Amino acid sequence: MDRVRTLVRSDRRLGVRVIAEELNMNRETVRQVVKKDVGMRKISAKLVPQILTHDQKQRRHHISSDLLRNAEMFDRVITGDETWCFQYHPETKRQSMQWKTQNSPRPKKARMSRLQVKTMLVRFFDRKEIVGYEFIAQGQTVNQQCYLEVLTRLPVSVRRKIPGLWPDKWILHHDNSSVHDALRVREFLAKNSITKMDHPPYSPDLAPCDFWLFPKLNNALKGQRFADLSDIQRNVKTILRGIPENDFQDCFRKWHHRLTKCIASPGAYFEGDSSC
Repeated sequence: MDRVRTLVRSDRRLGVRVIAEELNMNRETVRQVVKKDVGMRKISAKLVPQILTHDQKQRRHHISSDLLRNAEMFDRVITGDETWCFQYHPETKRQSMQWKTQNSPRPKKARMSRLQVKTMLVRFFDRKEIVGYEFIAQGQTVNQQCYLEVLTRLPVSVRRKIPGLWPDKWILHHDNSSVHDALRVREFLAKNSITKMDHPPYSPDLAPCDFWLFPKLNNALKGQRFADLSDIQRNVKTILRGIPENDFQDCFRKWHHRLTKCIASPGAYFEGDSSC
């Protein structure tokens, strides 16, 4: 057992076959020693947006702490981002599972990729509903000018959906992408007295669109093939309009929980999160 432990600790990527050959042991014996006696298991590295520096972790911790100390402002937050919606989203392996008898042949499906016909969706929501959304014109990229035009129209939706927060009681939340954090965008927000909530860099795990709305939308679209651009947009609208208020409220509760976990980490990406 000591020889196995020493060899594994010298190179944690060694496979059972290599360890068995190196120590002249049976593979199954090595497997049992590593798992039961040494108490180790082999896992893959977790993909994260960034290998965070100490300062970045401190920034995540600091912002999360500040947000939770002012938790009442979440009642006034409108969060948003943009994402691609494709003509075809391949279904997941879990979605393709079927109940079969022991003697039934295993089902097969061809490998598929997302089709190139796609539309860019920009949407904003609060803790109750979708506040505003729009599709970017075909061929248009979301640059500073495009995003400024979207932000110019957003207050109209706020006034219609949440009149109690119009004109300047609502708080905008978006991530720190180069477009969102551009000087012209910051100047526009300041000029129009729109408060922006802080968001730490490299933190999709703390962005509601990334950890909740995008996955929810993509799961609903997976396995469906749409006729054209209009069909994609029509189905996306149906999905967005069908999200109940309880789901939005649950999203904000999860947001609070994630901020708490970020503080406890402290500042590092936390385990059990799949949005990174």
